[in-house]
Amino acid sequence: MIGPRTLPLAPRMVPLGGVRAMDVRRTLPDRRLPTIGAWCFLDRFGPDVVRMRVEPHPHIGLQTVTWPLVGEIRHRDSVGSDVTLRRGQLNLMTAGEGISHSEYSVPEDAEPLDALQLWVVLPESARHGAAGFEQHTSLPGLTLAADAGTDATGIVVLGEFAGVRSPATAYTPIVGAEISVPAGSRVPLPLDAAWEHAVLLVEGDATVEGETVEVGSMLYLGDSRTSTAVTSAGGALLFVLGGEPFEEDLVMWWNFAARTHDEIVAARDDWEAGADRFGRVVTHGDERIPAPEMPHVRLAPRRRRI
Repeated sequence: MIGPRTLPLAPRMVPLGGVRAMDVRRTLPDRRLPTIGAWCFLDRFGPDVVRMRVEPHPHIGLQTVTWPLVGEIRHRDSVGSDVTLRRGQLNLMTAGEGISHSEYSVPEDAEPLDALQLWVVLPESARHGAAGFEQHTSLPGLTLAADAGTDATGIVVLGEFAGVRSPATAYTPIVGAEISVPAGSRVPLPLDAAWEHAVLLVEGDATVEGETVEVGSMLYLGDSRTSTAVTSAGGALLFVLGGEPFEEDLVMWWNFAARTHDEIVAARDDWEAGADRFGRVVTHGDERIPAPEMPHVRLAPRRRRI
């Protein structure tokens, strides 16, 4: 237990370039904080008018959580999935020992697009398992009573929040929930004191624990809290994430989550060799994203600096 904290985490712009031709705002991992619960990665692509083309690429050792805000995304993968994702729906892909997938915006021309993509690191008990994919087109909602103003509403995307559980498969105690706070309201968010949490401001304005949170930024709250109060003058859309602190070693590089440098090297070699481990994405030909060169140092587990 590290106790309550109020640590702002600002996003940094990451150019994806190439056929994707777009920038993303990356909030996690942070150099001080590699994970929040088992959440190990948070990108926001958009809001933008763009033609997104993310060609087949691999993953190991994690789950990808895609949560669209504006626009539609076509997902295809090597376990046979070919689906279109829309606002209010969840795509959850479990990499296990290895999977590959592609993501295209819909339709073909440039259109408004905005989405969150998050990764959840898999624990030792699940990271060598079979790959899988789930699409949830209906997720449970909730209402949070306001101390002042109008009650907030929310959707539990992954895990459990305020006694409501998502049907999506989770391998660690975790929460991912979208919360809408009406203008002029003050709303307490219930938290599990044994978990760590953070609040991302997606749009609008919000003050959390007396701290003003900027749009696109996240406020890390630490653990040991049973609740946190959110106040909004003009209304706010939030994403709450957290969970039981992830205590296992984590080595991350490119699209891989592992425990050692050698596991990363082996995964990269398998992808470059076209090994069966990653399969073939349905309805694609030979197009794929090649792996970057490995760094000239041994990758080490990421450590907290707080």
